[in-house]
Amino acid sequence: MQPLFVYLLVINCIAFLANGTDKLLATRQKRRIPERSLLGLALLGGSVGAGLAMLLFRHKTAKKSYLLLFFGIVVIQLIGLYFYFRN
Repeated sequence: MQPLFVYLLVINCIAFLANGTDKLLATRQKRRIPERSLLGLALLGGSVGAGLAMLLFRHKTAKKSYLLLFFGIVVIQLIGLYFYFRN
């Protein structure tokens, strides 16, 4: 397996689990995972896992500032992928 594929698989699983855990903590009114950490995981390549968790758990979907930052990260990653695979 390609190392990049393994890395992306792992980071997306971590991002998915972190977002799911944050939703669970929110419903139980416990101490939450900071948004900076959730967005950091997305920035490190976990945007697919974070996005799936947002949709599945309906988590952070109403918070405009979070969504703006999240989709900014996705756009930057898509531009990076374009230049990576352009050759």
